[in-house]
Amino acid sequence: MSWFHIDKDGGFCLALHIQPGAKKSGVAGLYGEALKIRLAAPPVDGKANAALLAFVAEWLNVPKQAVTLKSGQTSRQKVVRVEGVDAGALAALVAD
Repeated sequence: MSWFHIDKDGGFCLALHIQPGAKKSGVAGLYGEALKIRLAAPPVDGKANAALLAFVAEWLNVPKQAVTLKSGQTSRQKVVRVEGVDAGALAALVAD
């Protein structure tokens, strides 16, 4: 899968395409080389970024501190780093 990879420190980097202002938050499938995530939060004052990090932490069942935004602060294209989840668990979640 090209939308995630293991980084040099053993964490995962996820390439995400974000759709803020959706009716409800959820994973919407692949969008090119990224995983599309819909967020109910508006793209105002960092609310969508905060909601994204919380959503990814809950979705992958890791603490919020394990999820950080690496790039894409003001873009729909974002890279998020996640610590504490294995590749098999990640692939199983997306396959559902």
